[in-house]
Amino acid sequence: MKYNNIQEAAKFLFECRLNKSNIDKLPINLKPESKEESYLIQEELKLLYLSLKDNVSIGKKVGCTSIDAQKQLEINEPFYGNLFSRFYLIDPKEISSKKFSKPYIEPEIALRVKEDIDISKAPFSIKDIDYLFDGLVCSLEIVDFRFNKSLTDIGAFKLIATNGASEFWIRSSEVFNMSQINFEDHSINISYNDKIIAHGNTKNVMGNPLNSGLWLINKIAQKGETLLKGQFISTGTCTKAHELTNNTKINADFGKLGNIEFNYN
Repeated sequence: MKYNNIQEAAKFLFECRLNKSNIDKLPINLKPESKEESYLIQEELKLLYLSLKDNVSIGKKVGCTSIDAQKQLEINEPFYGNLFSRFYLIDPKEISSKKFSKPYIEPEIALRVKEDIDISKAPFSIKDIDYLFDGLVCSLEIVDFRFNKSLTDIGAFKLIATNGASEFWIRSSEVFNMSQINFEDHSINISYNDKIIAHGNTKNVMGNPLNSGLWLINKIAQKGETLLKGQFISTGTCTKAHELTNNTKINADFGKLGNIEFNYN
């Protein structure tokens, strides 16, 4: 894929995002044919996002962290996208449906980066957790596929190109100590209008969200990219993604870590 086509693809996706428009298909010359091309488009898209006023990078998201999700998209590892301050809120009371097209919500554990990561020390392992992270937050990612197709028909390459389908990120204000939960077995539930619609668990995220965080750091380190102090990694959904519907009170119950609750109108 030629560089000017990569730039054009990013511009096309960027304008669709700002205009909140759906996509039937990408023009044939802008369609990524490999994971490498998809990430090149995503990187150009990131630059366009960062050109927006008062917008900075606040970290990364990891998607497709379950075996079932990877089988559905016919890939053998997760993928990632970027989190931005312009598309982010802490403990909101209300979210407008006008921001989205066909959004889905995913409850996630996010890890806060302790210090600027020295990627010359990569690859990192579970023994490096105390060096890498200094806390966790409860979070919700809103994904919005925008393509007028099923997830299987969209495919992994287009999802990666569109910033991993990440549209908006919400987190709790409280940052918890890393020792406050059992990462391998912590239950999380989602309720719509006080009715539980999904039961989940942190073990659904690569067996442990810490594995997701390590995968992300090691993956981007291979490209010479790092994460900085205070940035977050949203590690992947603990339940299946559920479509958001208007006039709904959303409650994500993270057990002893508390709740994130808002109205979606």
